[in-house]
Amino acid sequence: MTKRVDFIVIEDEENICKEYQETVKEFSNLFLVGTTNNILTGIEIVKEYNPSVIILDLELHRGLGNGITFLKMLMELNLPQKPYILVATNNISRITHQLARNLGADFIFTKNQADYSVKMILETIVNFIEIGVVVSDREDCGETALKVQEAADSQQKRKNKISQELDLIGISSKLKGRDYLSDAIEITCEKRTANLSALIAQKYNKTDASVERAMQTAINHAWRNTDIDTLSTYYTAYINPKKGVPTITEFIYYYADKVKKNI
Repeated sequence: MTKRVDFIVIEDEENICKEYQETVKEFSNLFLVGTTNNILTGIEIVKEYNPSVIILDLELHRGLGNGITFLKMLMELNLPQKPYILVATNNISRITHQLARNLGADFIFTKNQADYSVKMILETIVNFIEIGVVVSDREDCGETALKVQEAADSQQKRKNKISQELDLIGISSKLKGRDYLSDAIEITCEKRTANLSALIAQKYNKTDASVERAMQTAINHAWRNTDIDTLSTYYTAYINPKKGVPTITEFIYYYADKVKKNI
């Protein structure tokens, strides 16, 4: 069987992710495990598949988190074999590049350089394989592809379930806080995190306080406008009678647990 190098892409530009998905087909010894604009999802992919290479964008303006935080989280995993980390970024700050290198980045491309392209990135990985910088002993047996598809299917089911649950209690897509709550529930399904509002605020380019206000407003709206029997049917957790509505944390944790149990 052909030896293969698995890699993931953490990138917030959807068109670039699609370009990786198409261009990798030209390389028989490379396999794209997955793409994401979410550093928490990226960490989960690394833990699950232990890819040989990570292609990392530092500034995930349309995603969740940033490349520097991802590198810090990666260091804490104590992986048996460190992936080769190839940074591709619009950021040209030498200080930022040095920080990334100090945190484990192996090679840095800037996207504004004249010869930059997705194909050039993949060709660079192939060159590194040939000279032994990147090594893999994986067999191309198709098992990883199956796992990746199963993970993608599971993620989509989770998104659909969250959307359904929010619809049932009257939190419509017209409310600003709905997207924030949906993201927060999905993140919490993966891992409970203390800086949840900050992560979501960064994704939408909002302040932490505005994100929290919008989420609580969406919850309050449901408890004011949806009939009590419906709420009692679909939200069965305890609510402090003095407040009359769930707190943001109570709401998110309840639905994260409910969604995990039902998909």
